[in-house]
Amino acid sequence: MGDVARDLTAGTVGGAAQLIVGHPFDTIKVKLQSQPAPLPGQSPKYSGAMDAVKQTISAEGPRGLYKGMGAPLATVAAFNAVLFTARGQMESLLRSEPGVPLSVNQQIICGAGAGIAVSFLACPTELIKCRLQAQSALAGSGSSSSAVKYSGPMDVAKHVIRSEGGMRGLFKGLVPTLGREVPGNAIMFGVYEAVKQFIAGGTDTSGLGRGSLIVAGGLAGASFWISVYPTDVVKSVIQVDDYRNPKFSGSVDAFRKILASEGVKGLYKGFGPAMARSVPANAACFLAYEMTKSSLG
Repeated sequence: MGDVARDLTAGTVGGAAQLIVGHPFDTIKVKLQSQPAPLPGQSPKYSGAMDAVKQTISAEGPRGLYKGMGAPLATVAAFNAVLFTARGQMESLLRSEPGVPLSVNQQIICGAGAGIAVSFLACPTELIKCRLQAQSALAGSGSSSSAVKYSGPMDVAKHVIRSEGGMRGLFKGLVPTLGREVPGNAIMFGVYEAVKQFIAGGTDTSGLGRGSLIVAGGLAGASFWISVYPTDVVKSVIQVDDYRNPKFSGSVDAFRKILASEGVKGLYKGFGPAMARSVPANAACFLAYEMTKSSLG
């Protein structure tokens, strides 16, 4: 239980650091992902990441960049408890004896297991966050869902439960969420361990300083998004899709329609902000996690 408590506490601190640093980038990512395809001869609502930032600040003020933060902030403790505790328990199962460092391949397995566990919490949290972040981008798109104006995370949850199939509605997009979290976390934790071992020159990484942890965490975060970004785009468009008049019948249909209408670049909308976010946000997360866990003994 001591290990579980340390993972819980350190994961909570790491998740809070990640959220504070990375949320504005995530808001712009979702706005770019979810904006409707322009009609022939028309320009898109946002011409790029910087234009989305300018329009958001102009219309909503700086607070607009933190829209939707309530849902992940409220669940950051539970989310990171599941992620880091599941990873810690997987490490215990794979470790031959206490204290023995795991290989990179073993960390990949641990990350995949943690990804499965965390997907069931991430899906409803992401749905609420995406609805709040995307509603200004969807305004005027002509879909009935764009007429819904949410006042906050609880308002989104109440609307979905009442009008979109009950509790099941909160798990819309679970398949692409699993498709993002399982391989993404497998690669992220594998890269994190590989970079640490490379810097340390061996499997014992306990002596690494803050700078090394920042580099390892930043590269690990970048590897997550590089590996699963198209899946994240599919997840976002499904979660903000109109319930009564959906554009997409499922993940595969969304993938095909985006590819057909916008080409490969449609699967990478918002990739710039995602990558700009991933390095500092995950560097902050892993550094806070490692430092907190170390201070707890």
